[in-house]
Amino acid sequence: MIWHVMKYYSHFGHKDFILCLGHQGEAIKRFFLNYDECLSNDFIYSEGGKKLLLSNSDIHDWKITFADTGTDSNIGQRLKAVQKHLEGEDVFLANYTDGLTNLHLPSLIDHFEKSGSVATFLSARPNLSFHIVSAAKDGRVDKIQEMTNANLRINSGYFAFKKDIFKYIRAGEELVREPFQRLIQERLLVAYEYDGFFQAMDTFKDRQLLESLLGSGHAPWELWKVLQSDSPVSTRNGHGSR
Repeated sequence: MIWHVMKYYSHFGHKDFILCLGHQGEAIKRFFLNYDECLSNDFIYSEGGKKLLLSNSDIHDWKITFADTGTDSNIGQRLKAVQKHLEGEDVFLANYTDGLTNLHLPSLIDHFEKSGSVATFLSARPNLSFHIVSAAKDGRVDKIQEMTNANLRINSGYFAFKKDIFKYIRAGEELVREPFQRLIQERLLVAYEYDGFFQAMDTFKDRQLLESLLGSGHAPWELWKVLQSDSPVSTRNGHGSR
């Protein structure tokens, strides 16, 4: 999921990443330390493996900061922990990395810059359907009705922030609780509504759905596959240039 989210941002030119690590952070580090671009790209194998020619490359131009932000830290405190890595940045993007979308990211950023707000988030429709039940004390049902995503919008975890966001986060606070409430009171929080593809991976069923879409070869969020470069990239030992 993290790789797919990073590929999405990279597609729109955002290639300087800070990973706020906690539980299983070492697994994420190992993933990138052992990353082999031949496994995620087409390539030509020749001279008995001495020469590998990638059709395109993934992460050779990414810069990734791996920051330990605590095993039990909430999202607000993880942001505060990496504030030092954002010196000189007036605006930055943040993500929960638990959902995928085909949103045209520049549209969200442009909307945010024009809004004059401190923070924005992608407001999507959740992919869910359930029944609302009303019952008496003895359990006899009075009313049951279907509730679908047509009635709901959620914070999907795709954010844009001005550096002033750190003025609103105090020690121990969760991002969407006290800090966002302060922004709401000052009318400095805006939602960017989007009705295109968005899918979170919160359950095993969600994972099956996303893997099915990926396996189909037409995953909606893989926008980078539409405009992949046709220029081969020379490599040795299975790795692209660093």
